[in-house]
Amino acid sequence: MPWVAAIGPEASGKLARRPELDKALMVAREGDQLVVTKLDRLGRSLENLIELSKELQERGVGLVILDQGIDTSTAVGRMFFQILGAIAEFEHALMSERTMDGLEAARARGRTGGQKPKLGPRQVQLAREMYDSGDFTVQQIADEFGVTRPTIYRHLSKVPSQSQEPA
Repeated sequence: MPWVAAIGPEASGKLARRPELDKALMVAREGDQLVVTKLDRLGRSLENLIELSKELQERGVGLVILDQGIDTSTAVGRMFFQILGAIAEFEHALMSERTMDGLEAARARGRTGGQKPKLGPRQVQLAREMYDSGDFTVQQIADEFGVTRPTIYRHLSKVPSQSQEPA
């Protein structure tokens, strides 16, 4: 009886290292079938999918994709597999382009990614004054503003000290 290896939704096709797939490929023999739930679980690029399909075909191992009803042990299954792989790669490329376009449009509207600054300009100025007075440690200043020491150091390095300004 042929051995069936299943790659389910917990394994990602995007990762270069896929230990479960590697194990299944290592033990698969002629006449076995590799069963995956969805095509995108197997790989993200058409090139990778075709290479894997070709390797399995050369070894006599069938590939079955449950959601799409593909069985590469037949000629129609191999053709359908390649068509779906091309469509999946195209869809991924479109999604990436849309994401980049959206980020660009947001930047054009003045929006930037990341967290909002923890300290406002006035707080940064007060932190600088406290630091320059020498009466407070960086930890005390951080505690006063409810932030971490690295946040204080980051803001102190951006604002020049009064003692550093040219006379």
